[in-house]
Amino acid sequence: MSDVPDLQSKDITGSFAFIAFSAAAFLSGANLRLFDALLPSVAEDFNVTPATAAIVVTAFTFAYGLFQIIHGPLGDRLGKIRIAALATLSASAASLGSAFAPTLESLALLRFLTGVGVSAVIPMALAWIGDQSSYGKRQVTLGRFVGFLLLGQVLGPAFGGVLSELFSWREVFYGLAAAFLVVGLALLIESRRVRSATAVRKGNVIHEYLQLLKDRWVLTVLVTIFLEGLLFFGSLAYVGAYLQYRFDLSFALTGTLLAFYGIGGFLYSLCVRRLLLRMSERRFLQVSAGILLACFAALALLPTWQLAMPVLISLGFGLYMLHNTLQTKATEMAPAIRGTAIAVFAFSLFIGQAFGVTLTGFAISVVGYAWSFGAIGVLLLILARWFAARATR
Repeated sequence: MSDVPDLQSKDITGSFAFIAFSAAAFLSGANLRLFDALLPSVAEDFNVTPATAAIVVTAFTFAYGLFQIIHGPLGDRLGKIRIAALATLSASAASLGSAFAPTLESLALLRFLTGVGVSAVIPMALAWIGDQSSYGKRQVTLGRFVGFLLLGQVLGPAFGGVLSELFSWREVFYGLAAAFLVVGLALLIESRRVRSATAVRKGNVIHEYLQLLKDRWVLTVLVTIFLEGLLFFGSLAYVGAYLQYRFDLSFALTGTLLAFYGIGGFLYSLCVRRLLLRMSERRFLQVSAGILLACFAALALLPTWQLAMPVLISLGFGLYMLHNTLQTKATEMAPAIRGTAIAVFAFSLFIGQAFGVTLTGFAISVVGYAWSFGAIGVLLLILARWFAARATR
């Protein structure tokens, strides 16, 4: 297969299903970052420390990572849009319940249930895009879709902070419940429209997962996304702490600076079509590797905190050049069971991130932030170039 993209094939970005999935991705992204702003307010309301209140974050994140491997096979069997619709509606109900949670424990349980629902959105959307678009068009389509996810991550903490300041954290969940309800109903309507065209798949789920793991190319993609999660997303968790430590910044200013990473990813989603017209897929991966190395080196050597803004924008841009290419490859790992394949891909990323946070924290405690960030930049360069050599054979 040529690595020159065919950008003239079918465009699905104006379809009703794509718009509904994009809206769901925006809400999913907002949910992932929601408690960045709400945690102090929740802790105060329940009269606990922020560290104790963080159980609501843990509950959501755990469910979000775990249940993707369940949603994938369900999407292959019952329809990807249908599973996304039902999951989004369940997230609406759990969000509404969160607004009335009488205790911190009940709020954690409801956030766990919200994570169960929200975790279906991204894998089902990626698999659906893989089903509906040719490979040549897919990276552009995925890039635009990811833009909505990133926009939610950027604006979610801001909206949550403003609403909780004007009203309370409980009112934030009223708004989320209503938004999830509208998007879930839109997906449900679309799923009923296309239900007759959806083949119901049968087969042993465990066998399908085992068959995937026996494929050498699938393992290459899964190992790469695991290592990306370990190296990049594991270290990203410490960038805010590093900026505070290095420049003695306030929490508010640190949070604002971290939003520039999401802005960089969103800018990538706007530029991806033009970039692919000028670069082969192999070159795309090589450029992303160079950007990531330069950004981590720049982070380690920052002379002033103001320069963190362009560095973090470039970091987000470079990361999504690599990550979106990996997602595109993942949609081709097993076309017959695309939902299942994407679920394994997402789960590998989540596990890599979980290990990465621990390992990066250990590295920082031993050699410090600067050497750790520099080493991560070099390792990401090696990883991206290694994958580029195998992906374009």
